[in-house]
Amino acid sequence: MGHGGGGALSAELVRHLFAPAYGGALMAAMGDSAAVTLGGARLAFTTDSYVVRPLFFPGGSIGDLAVNGTVNDLAMSGARPAFLSCAFILEEGTELTVLGRVAQAIGAAATAAGVTVATGDTKVVDAGHGDGVYVNTAGIGLIPDGVDIRPQRAAVGDVVVVSGPIGLHGIAIMSVREGLEFGTGISSDTAPLGGLVEAMLAVTPDLHALRDPTRGGVAAALNEIAAASGTGVVLHERDVPVPEPVASACSFLGLDPLYVANEGRLIAFVPRDRADAVLEAMRRHPQGAGAAVIGECVADHPGMVVARTALAGTRVVDLPLGEQLPRIC
Repeated sequence: MGHGGGGALSAELVRHLFAPAYGGALMAAMGDSAAVTLGGARLAFTTDSYVVRPLFFPGGSIGDLAVNGTVNDLAMSGARPAFLSCAFILEEGTELTVLGRVAQAIGAAATAAGVTVATGDTKVVDAGHGDGVYVNTAGIGLIPDGVDIRPQRAAVGDVVVVSGPIGLHGIAIMSVREGLEFGTGISSDTAPLGGLVEAMLAVTPDLHALRDPTRGGVAAALNEIAAASGTGVVLHERDVPVPEPVASACSFLGLDPLYVANEGRLIAFVPRDRADAVLEAMRRHPQGAGAAVIGECVADHPGMVVARTALAGTRVVDLPLGEQLPRIC
């Protein structure tokens, strides 16, 4: 299970097994989506699979995740998402009413994100050999001229920005999965981020790196960018927006909010001289109203993320080994 958690074991699997088998520079880039050129156009291309349990949770469902997760991976390359494929793997015995709810959620989320579900596939496996509904989506989008967003471009001096409060999705999933009550309702933050990225690009096309902190949370996203760019990251822990219900739930469960999954947030590495303007544009957009500066890119400790705590201490924020909360997307 750890190999599917988005942490160090997942990275090891991709780097040492899949990438050598497939070959090519596109795989080596290790971005949320691959930037490819076809017929003179620069396209972003991505695919993702969704096996979340339960299928429906506060704030969303596997259908919302299947659309928003793929749309957001395209947006992290600066692309305007355009078309999706959608493939279902269904367990024998799954109620058609359940499948209908998932399909409706996919259609509504695609409309909200401004994309078209253009093709798909359906397979059914024997009872006991699945978990109701699994969904795979792939997506393509157009990358505007002059945009070059990839983790390798993060540079010393960049400001690190998060688009809003973190940890909501993972804790929402845990609350319904385990039947826990935290004294207040916690809903997933699942949302499409294409519009927010467009608002940021309107301020400057020179965004260096973007990443949506899904599996492995903010910690994994920062570590992946630090490793790809060969820079260090200093995280100001007290500036990270953690909602009180998430902080309380994490304290109760023994979790670190930095490692909890998000489905409607992004991390941006922005040149320092454009940071204020980008932050202002983000806060004007509904998906970036809670945007905050949480750190900077430094020359020290290349490839490593270090957090400065509220008590003026420091700690290393490692890439998680696996996933604290399995099956969250």
